[in-house]
Amino acid sequence: MVINQHQREYKEIVEKEKVPLGKRPEWLKVKLPNGDNYSDVKNLMRNQHLHTVCEEARCPNMGECWNHRTATFMILGDTCTRSCGFCNIKTGTPNILDLDEPRRVAESVKELKLRHVVITSVDRDELKDGGASIFKETVRLINESMPDTTVEILIPDFRGVEEAFQIIMKNPPDILNHNLETVPRLYHVVRPQAKYQRSLDLLQWFKNRFLKTKSGIMVGIGETKEEVIETMHDLQKHGVDILTIGQYLQPTKMHLPVDRFVTLDEFKFYKDEGLKMGFKIVESGPLVRSSYHADQQARALF
Repeated sequence: MVINQHQREYKEIVEKEKVPLGKRPEWLKVKLPNGDNYSDVKNLMRNQHLHTVCEEARCPNMGECWNHRTATFMILGDTCTRSCGFCNIKTGTPNILDLDEPRRVAESVKELKLRHVVITSVDRDELKDGGASIFKETVRLINESMPDTTVEILIPDFRGVEEAFQIIMKNPPDILNHNLETVPRLYHVVRPQAKYQRSLDLLQWFKNRFLKTKSGIMVGIGETKEEVIETMHDLQKHGVDILTIGQYLQPTKMHLPVDRFVTLDEFKFYKDEGLKMGFKIVESGPLVRSSYHADQQARALF
């Protein structure tokens, strides 16, 4: 399996400085999700035959977000054509494209009365446009049915194909999000089918079209503090407005191991440095994920 190969390579990278992790810190413990709103959102997703990255990626904030009646919709199915070493979404041959999916997402956004919605997807490298047309149609239908709702899309890199970017711009979102995920040195094990500079170029392309842009990275996956700062500088130079930094947590034993639990002081350091660099918003903390507090970020920008 590809991920087993990633694990072996990754182990060689971090083994020299690796120390026992010990117990998970208190700040990484969350309550099990429950509550009426949580149940309502879960039932809605099942009834509409939709997927959420909250569930597929085992997000630790799912209970909090769903109880606030917010969720990150995952379009283009639930099977990814890539095999990133950190991600819990299944890899394989995707199903036939569901052309009705945008309508069901838009209806769900209206039923939940969302002020801000985040739409992400699996990678669909077998499609000529990478699924960009489904993103475009989803944004269009949300704008039609909920014109006051701000829309954020968290997109794959579309293999760097500019035609896919142009399709996105036919119905542009309010916020364009694309995660860098990690530092350049670790790309070949963390994101083996992606390219660091290609992701930076994507963010710059959309910034040049006057969109608000956003990106995020994980820490505790083998990077150094200096590498994080260098990566933050790269994102800032490419015009990113919002930066998210969170603790990597191993979803299963088949995925890359956690190298260290980053301290609260270090997360605060990254936030302070990011604001000094010129990012408009920096979310930095152990449980921060790409869509965490996304609605609050949108209200701060618009």
